[in-house]
Amino acid sequence: MLFHITRLISWVICRFYFRISFCGVGSVPREGPVILAPNHVSFLDPIWISLPLGRPMRYMTWDRFVRMPVLGRLIRIYGGFPVRLESGDRAALRESLRQLRAGGPLVIFPEGGRTRTGELMPFKPGFIRLALDTHAPIVPVTIIGGYEALSPHHRFPRPHKVTIIYHPPITLKQPDSADDFKDYLQQQCARVRRIVAARLPAKASISQVQVEP
Repeated sequence: MLFHITRLISWVICRFYFRISFCGVGSVPREGPVILAPNHVSFLDPIWISLPLGRPMRYMTWDRFVRMPVLGRLIRIYGGFPVRLESGDRAALRESLRQLRAGGPLVIFPEGGRTRTGELMPFKPGFIRLALDTHAPIVPVTIIGGYEALSPHHRFPRPHKVTIIYHPPITLKQPDSADDFKDYLQQQCARVRRIVAARLPAKASISQVQVEP
């Protein structure tokens, strides 16, 4: 009940303050496991992404945000669970696997953190491995205008238009051999990044695709 109430309030605020709009919502499966892979521009990204979807999302979020008095409570209501960015967090990985294997949706930000320049950062391939391990399709998501509305440098949100684009889902196949596994992760990671970048304004998209190991 609390989720639905806060979702309605958030919808009204985002509709009028950010003039938020959505494209391709039908690309997100209504049931079964799925990984949503958006660019990360603001700590409001999880709320913006969740608004038009009929199913509650789960997503990793920086453990410092979860500990904040008001914001942390809202993050948990919207399905956030903490992850330590400074080191590998096995508990967060286990929760991600549990969510997907139970047939639930999961939001993962492949950049690993919010961009501080507005440009799309390199993607980390961990979400590709999760998709392969759980047979979950990946829905790339492009967030436009979020950096201008509330970047890491803003203390308060600005009334800037935000657009969320959900791209068609990608179903991955296992690589032909174990020797090809690492290259396959890199290739598919770059593929998802290109899809996300294709709808970003030119200044926010990096022409040379870089992928971190």
